[in-house]
Amino acid sequence: MLGRLTAPRGARGLTLLELVIAILVLSLGSLAALRATDQSRRAIGGEEPRLLARVAARNRAEELQLYGSRGPALPGDVSLMGQTIAIGTRTAATTGGLLRATVTARAASGEGAMLTVYLRPDGLQ
Repeated sequence: MLGRLTAPRGARGLTLLELVIAILVLSLGSLAALRATDQSRRAIGGEEPRLLARVAARNRAEELQLYGSRGPALPGDVSLMGQTIAIGTRTAATTGGLLRATVTARAASGEGAMLTVYLRPDGLQ
């Protein structure tokens, strides 16, 4: 004969307070996951201007290596894929007799890139 199933004497079910705390913990975890997703979406969204700034900086470094210090005046702004990239170049002499050129490229939206290249002072690479 089957008897009735009963809970042991000290066992109880979930109280309302325990249920509220469990829902609160799950809600906080969900909010943290949504925030992380939003941050990654923002980071990915700015990748195109950063990539274009890196390409522009690399192109300017190649121009500096090609022309050296005797080359023509290079423009301060270039256009890549419809975006304007502002390029600045700072040069300084090193103790080894080379020129250190630091190229900074920045998109109009603020993303940018910086590249340092070392040049021979006579312009011969």
